[in-house]
Amino acid sequence: MKRLFAATLFVLAVAVPAAARQLTIADVTMLSRVGAPTASRDGHWLIWAQRETDLANDRGRYDLWRLDLTRRGARPEQLAAEPDVNENDPQIVGDTVYFSSDKGGSDAIWAIPVTGGAARRVSGFAGGFNGFKVAPTGDRIVVWADRLPGAPGLAPPLVKPVADAGAGRTYDRLFVRHWDRWDDGTRQQLFVLPLGSNGAPGDGVNVASRLLGDTPSRPYGGGEELSWSADGRTLYFALREAGRIESLSTNLDIFAVPADGSTPPRNLTAANGATDTLPAVSPDGRTLAYVAMARPGYESDRQVLMLRDLATGQVRALTQGWDRSVASVAWAADGRSLLVTADDVQQTPLFRVGAASGRITRLTQEGHVSAVAVTPRGAVVAMNSLVAPDDYFAVTGSGAPERLTSVNAEKLAGIDLPSVSYFSFTGANGDTVHGYAVRPAGSTGRVPVAFMVHGGPQGSSNNSWSYRWNPGVFAGAGYGLVAVDFHGSTGYGQAFTDAIRNNWGGWPLDDLKAGLQAATGRYAWLDGSHACALGASYGGYMMNWIESQWPDRFKCIVQHDGVFDARAMAYETEELWFDEWEHGGKAYYEDPAAFERWNPVSHVADWRTPMLVITGERDFRIPYTQGLAAFTALQRRAIPSRLLVNAGENHWVLHPRESRQWYAEVLGWMNRWTERAPAADMHVAPGAGRTN
Repeated sequence: MKRLFAATLFVLAVAVPAAARQLTIADVTMLSRVGAPTASRDGHWLIWAQRETDLANDRGRYDLWRLDLTRRGARPEQLAAEPDVNENDPQIVGDTVYFSSDKGGSDAIWAIPVTGGAARRVSGFAGGFNGFKVAPTGDRIVVWADRLPGAPGLAPPLVKPVADAGAGRTYDRLFVRHWDRWDDGTRQQLFVLPLGSNGAPGDGVNVASRLLGDTPSRPYGGGEELSWSADGRTLYFALREAGRIESLSTNLDIFAVPADGSTPPRNLTAANGATDTLPAVSPDGRTLAYVAMARPGYESDRQVLMLRDLATGQVRALTQGWDRSVASVAWAADGRSLLVTADDVQQTPLFRVGAASGRITRLTQEGHVSAVAVTPRGAVVAMNSLVAPDDYFAVTGSGAPERLTSVNAEKLAGIDLPSVSYFSFTGANGDTVHGYAVRPAGSTGRVPVAFMVHGGPQGSSNNSWSYRWNPGVFAGAGYGLVAVDFHGSTGYGQAFTDAIRNNWGGWPLDDLKAGLQAATGRYAWLDGSHACALGASYGGYMMNWIESQWPDRFKCIVQHDGVFDARAMAYETEELWFDEWEHGGKAYYEDPAAFERWNPVSHVADWRTPMLVITGERDFRIPYTQGLAAFTALQRRAIPSRLLVNAGENHWVLHPRESRQWYAEVLGWMNRWTERAPAADMHVAPGAGRTN
């Protein structure tokens, strides 16, 4: 009961009228989305970018907002919000806010006083860029942008047309493509520009031109992979050196380079063949914090917080004895401790780690801390939960966080949000396994079950908000959603996470079977006889596996971007390190039995459950051919089936109209097979996805 009550912290600011209605995907797609905040050094101002949905153009647009942290009860106000202009990526240095803007049709860096006023353009280089970070001294700025390897500056190269040239692309090594883009020959590189009263003129200097690789790393890396020294003279960054084995390597290293590029970058972590990343320099400039994994080739190894004395080079592991994986790193303002986040039993709290002692103190309890901005009194965090999107909270000690914003209060007014119950049971190997059940608000009878399996597989169905797979939307459609953190999930110690290796269709399936039985046995409001299973990525793989290994349990299945044929996947996916690690560390041709042991394609003859298959044409992680093959198998078996192809989406569905179409298809499929009447608002604006 305690955990159920605590989760309500995130929704107390929303007044619910007596005639409340259920949450829908139409509501979710129109919510305001706050980004990672930045705070002024004196703790006076909080600045962030806030996304609003432009449904007509099927995209989001961004404005800058600010909050006066010195006034209790202060309300957010816009700082930069020109119509049809995106203002994003704010950073405060002194009394100036630097940000990116596409005003005038091209991306550039702009500046505006934190107190408000006219914005001015700072940069003048051409060719676009992906991000930037201002030195704490305010006299330099580093920009990362896609340029040809070794480009001396940001100026785009002059390309002379070649007579009779065809449009074909040629490659001599991997990566050929990565995540959702084909390799075009460029690399994301770092360019440092001077910053002064006249802005940041010129094209800058490539400070790592002798390294071949992407920094920040692709496809997810950002400013968290770079850190300025306190004096602004040195830049620290993470990079995986490219080569013939790039698609097999997880060896990101931390490099140090002078800001003027006068000497080549120096590898500070060459001794570790696994991942080193998230560099963060202490306020006094003496210590570099970062996280390190231990096992090469394993992207989900435990990230241990490390400290390096920048004068002596001595390194010590600060959280070696803590069986949790550090996900983000920030120094406290006084430099005596660090603020980190880590998954921990269905939550993602903020922790304080003593820099000298390594003592760990949990600072938040329920919810998912998604971003941290350090202040003199502690931190402001962005925090969300299963029943509430991100808002900002002040964390000043071990007491309860203080709510600072209720950004979506008006948009959520009149919506009755579901309730969440947490449970545990004995799963595979006799281990304790955790899950949750989401009950539709106001439901009085039994409800059909949506059994959701998370992806990763090293991830978690935890207490966090999602704009893609949102349990509240399924509950709003009348389903009781059940999710289980099977073996392989994060937040339960590294051994539990590691247990899925060579075990994809084994212990996780045992956990799922036991978890659904535990939930339906515990919660009488769940109608287990009318259940559909659904999942994406690894969860999509599990849907293909369930088709033959758990037959007749579900009325229907929804499979999104799941592995259908392990043999084809081994040769089609781009990040080979992942697939090979998961199956024992060898290539398919070296150990085919490891891949075939849990291969869904080998059991198509036993398939019989109706399935909706969803895939994205820009998904290069689990290519759309896997989904097409699964649909072909279903059609050849004369199993009721439907295929949704999203031409403009990658492994995720990110566009608002496509998200609405996705839910219309998924809930329509589930309603059909559970014999549930569709909700009144199921008719939504069409997305660009194709169905057959």
